[in-house]
Order: sequence, then C-alpha cells, then structure tokens
Amino acid sequence: MRKLQVKLLLVFCLMSLLVACNNESASSGEGNDGDSDGRPTIHFMTNLLTPNVPNDKILTKVEEVTGYNLEIDWVPDNNYNERLNSAFATNSLPDVVGIGFQQINQFKDAIRDGQFWEIGPYLEEYENLSKLKEEIINNSKVDGKVYGIYQGRPLSRSGIIYRKDWADNLGLSAPTTTEEFYEMAKAFTEDDPDGDGKDNTIGLTDRNDLIYGSFKTIASWFGTPNYWGEKDGEIVPQFMYPEYIETMDFIKKLHENGYMNQDFPVTSKEDQTEMFKNGTAGLYVGSMSDVKAMYDDASKINPDVEYDVQNYVEGPHGEYGIWSIPGFGSLMLFPKSSVGSEEELKNILEFYDYLMTPEVANLALWGEEGVHYELIDGRAKVIDQTKYDAEVRPYKIFEIGEPETSGKYEPYNEYEPAIKAIELEKDNENYLIKDPTVTLDSETYAKNAGQLDQIISDATYQYMLGEMDEDGFQAAIKKWEEAGGSDVLKEFNESLKNQ
Repeated sequence: MRKLQVKLLLVFCLMSLLVACNNESASSGEGNDGDSDGRPTIHFMTNLLTPNVPNDKILTKVEEVTGYNLEIDWVPDNNYNERLNSAFATNSLPDVVGIGFQQINQFKDAIRDGQFWEIGPYLEEYENLSKLKEEIINNSKVDGKVYGIYQGRPLSRSGIIYRKDWADNLGLSAPTTTEEFYEMAKAFTEDDPDGDGKDNTIGLTDRNDLIYGSFKTIASWFGTPNYWGEKDGEIVPQFMYPEYIETMDFIKKLHENGYMNQDFPVTSKEDQTEMFKNGTAGLYVGSMSDVKAMYDDASKINPDVEYDVQNYVEGPHGEYGIWSIPGFGSLMLFPKSSVGSEEELKNILEFYDYLMTPEVANLALWGEEGVHYELIDGRAKVIDQTKYDAEVRPYKIFEIGEPETSGKYEPYNEYEPAIKAIELEKDNENYLIKDPTVTLDSETYAKNAGQLDQIISDATYQYMLGEMDEDGFQAAIKKWEEAGGSDVLKEFNESLKNQ
C-alpha cells in the first residue's frame, strides 16, 4: 500500500509539472496570438472571387518576408455577407474584417459602440500607412474618426464591354445613347451576329446584383442619383426619382423581348461572364477593366473573338453621368473581440505597413517576377493568366492604397481594349455622380440597412420581371418608409444640416 501511494504521488507530481509547462507555453505567446516559432498570427476572413482556393505558395512567401503567420478563411463571394453577419452575431469575427464601402452604414452602430479599434491616432507612427490619401481616408471616417485601412480604387470603372466582331458584322458602332444600346442588344439577339445561321445569341448578360451588375450603371445613364440624391436641399433615395422607374422600364423591355438572359435575378457573376465569353451574349455592363481577362478566356474558345469597350452613353435627357465610389473598394476593420490589446493592434498595423512596401505589395498583387509576371517599361505583365488566377489573384486581399502610395506596379497591356479601358476610367472622372451621404449619418439606416435595402431590391426585380406594376412599386416604397425609411430620411437630412 505504501509503495502504491508513492507511485500515485509521483504520477500526480509529473502531471502537475506538465500542466505548469503548458501554462507557461500559453502565456509566452504560443497560443492564438503567435505560433511556436514566436511569430504573431493574423486571422483573416475574405471573399473568394475565383472558383478555387489558391495554393499557399505566395502566402508562404509573404509570411517569410513579413515575419507573420497568416491564416485565411476563404468564403465564396456569394456567401460572404451571410458569413460576415453570422460571425458578427456569434462574436466570432477574425482579426481583420473586410467590408465593402457600401456596407459602412450597417457597421456604424457597432463602430460607435466601441467594437472596432480606432486606428487614426496610430497611422502617423508607420512610414507607409502615413502615406494613405487624406481625402480618401476622410470618405471612410465615422464621426470624424478613422477605423479602417482602405484598398484604393479608381472612382469609376463602369462601362460596356461588347463583341466588336459582332458589331462589325452588323454594321454597328459603339453605342453612345441608351437607344443605341437597346438597338445593339436587339440586333445581337435577332440578326445572327455570329453568322452561324442559328438563333442562339442574346444581347445583354446580367446577374443578381443591382450594384455591380448592369442596373446601377444603366441607371446612371438615365440620370439616377448614386444611392441617394439631393433635391431642393433634401436627401432623397434614388428609387424615389422618376429616372429609377425609367431604368426599370428599360431593363423590363430588354427582358420582355428576350434581349437579355431571362434568369438574370438568379444568375451568378461566374455564369454571367461565362455567357459573354462563350459567345452566348454580346454585351456586358460593369467594370471595363475586366476586358483583358475575359478576352484571354474567350479567345481560347474562339480565337477570332474581338472585344471593345465604351463608357459614354447619354440618357434620354441628352447627358452622360456615371456613379462613383468614394475612392476605395473595401475597408479593413479590426474587431476588439479578436484583437484584444493595443499591442496586438500595433502588430497588425505593422503587417499592413509591410504591405505598402513595393516588395511586399508587388509580391501579393503580381506574384513572383519571372514566374507569374515580367516587367516591361516598369509595368507588370502576367505571363500565364491561368497560373496567375490560380496562384496569385485571390491574394489581392492584401492590396492596400494605390500605386502612387505603395509603389505597386500598374498592369502592362498590349491588348488595345485594355489600354482603352484605363483611358475611359480616367475620362469617367469628368462625369461622376457622387453619393451625398458618404459622410452623413443615420442611426436607423446603420441598424436596418439590410432589411430596408431588401424591400427595394425585391420590388425592383419584381417590377423588371413584370410581376409588379408602378402602383405596386410605390406600395413597396411606402413599406420601406414604414419599416424605418422615414426615420432614415429625417436623420440623413438632420446630419446634412449639421455639416
């Protein structure tokens, strides 16, 4: 019995020693905030814009250069908002949360509650972060404070990519009015533009997105405000303008006559672009800068395919305007629930400072020189688009600032429509329709944006599909007002007066 007691005592002591060692390891940074090699770990959740998760070749190199362990939860783009809201509701956000500029309002309440770190006071401590453009940072502020690091973007890339070979076959020029756009969609559907003698083409390909699909750009042509307009000194939502109704009527007519894909309200971006690349559709409305990637894929199917781009399309009122973003695509926010201390925050900001060095910026954006890209006249030319898309493109999540602030290479193009697209993006800056509420506040909209926007989104699709008339749409607006929209307008207008 005495020998057994001694053995049990020895076992107990050994277990106590193991527990003590484990506790010491945890407290020395080998838990969530770092790895066994002592390097800090950063957790990301981001939307995946490619069909497959990339391999970790570039990620490993970024880790080596910066000295950080990087863990990424890839979420398919169509599911990202749902996953983000779920993580927010369950208090399981990662260290870095990426939100689109149009999502800021729905996060303002949480920001004001102190759930995210204010980073403005820290930016000047970092050599590269301090170079971010003040005017764009100002567009991202909440109550005059900075909470996010922005990904710089051109103010407006929107326009048309179209089948120039089809247009040439039918004797058509680039559309410069909404009427000419409609006639091109009709001709691409009815007049056998590919010359194969079959009724197998349509004009426009669109998707289930009222912002980055066709709708918002076409609405700009008709003179619709950018989300919100200002009329007689008052803020008014875009859907209360007659131009919004005119846009819905225009797309409804395209749909009724079969000049666009009939299932566009449930079509994904991948399926939309596939219709354009495989020769089913001849018109794509969206980012003109997509033309090179689309051509590379389409030319593998049909080596004779020809594309062109166009931005300037006048509406019935005889003017051209185009909606713009505030100079950034996404903001990176840092939740206090996962970033628990100022020290951890500074670790993450230091990583983002590394991302604005030319070496790391170009590694993340372009990959390895000689493997993924080559330099021509100081610009990066992708060597193999398929390899680039699979191994590098998804890591654009690490893209911060602009070429002039980070030193990242601009793309090299020998493809004429791609060069033209960049020129037309700059031309768009002469015709911008800006959102007047970018720096305004509405607590009600911050809390209920998703619900309120959904009411109008559903009604817009129902109208364009012919399932709702104008009286029904006005009833949806009344429903929006009763669900909190009236309070939103009151709050935005009070904020406008207080500026």
